[in-house]
Amino acid sequence: MKTTFTTADLHASVVAVPPLCRGADLKMDAAENARLIRHIEAGGVSTLLYGGNANFYNIALSEYAAVLDQLEAVAAPETWIVPSVGPYFGTMMDQAAILAQRKFPTAMVLPTITVSSPEGVRVAVMRFVEKAGIPAVLYVKDEKYVTVEVVKALVKAGVISWIKYAVVRENPAADPLLRAIVDSVDPALVVSGIGEQPASTHWRDFGVRAFTSGCVCVAPRRSQEMLAALRAGDFAEAEKIRERFNSLEALRNAHGPIPVLHHAVALAGIASTGPALPLMADLGEELRDGILPAATALLGWNGE
Repeated sequence: MKTTFTTADLHASVVAVPPLCRGADLKMDAAENARLIRHIEAGGVSTLLYGGNANFYNIALSEYAAVLDQLEAVAAPETWIVPSVGPYFGTMMDQAAILAQRKFPTAMVLPTITVSSPEGVRVAVMRFVEKAGIPAVLYVKDEKYVTVEVVKALVKAGVISWIKYAVVRENPAADPLLRAIVDSVDPALVVSGIGEQPASTHWRDFGVRAFTSGCVCVAPRRSQEMLAALRAGDFAEAEKIRERFNSLEALRNAHGPIPVLHHAVALAGIASTGPALPLMADLGEELRDGILPAATALLGWNGE
């Protein structure tokens, strides 16, 4: 596992956001997670973010250390693993103590707006970084989560490694919050956080130079090719690639991005993801039957 990072590392790879494979007993399955990681790495992807798709929201604190150790053990030497913490402050601080004893160079703070305020988020991030001894990934998923002033303050304090921006817009080109953020901090720190769909717009219109993806777990080579097209300024080629992800992305939009990806990875035969960790639940057989052709077609397009 890579234990250092730079902005260049962030821009070199699509940021994969994989599910976490579990067995029937809901315990982490190290062998199946290794299979999934090897598939992603084989496509040239070297950054893996374990967050919402891995259901780190519902992970047990009692298993957190073991999960981190297993991910670190199976990652290639140049693969950058980014775990998540939170979303609640007490959990976050207990996880900070665990991370302080390991070599992960950053961790993402999962957002919640139910019991938070922008100023409270600022304080929580500062305290997490102080205790863990590593900078944090700030995950901006809702307009009410943080203000631009909070983002600026955290970046100025040097506690932010990068920012995952994932506020969904009907028209991603019309995004005043993203505009305010990239006008206030270095756009190189901002990552488009909603998959391939808005990545070209965020790149072209806002100067963002990286994107996260869930479907990269099925077709890593193709997602990485889209990143290469964006870096070359070939937006027409990037759009052609993006369109091929639409079938599976449409299912994720309709039935939930986390459970659809969870099933897609397993149905395509990439790795056995096991049952969903509650409070999430598996999708019904009829929906899984609809996911199967989209997942296998995407894997076939990847070249497998």
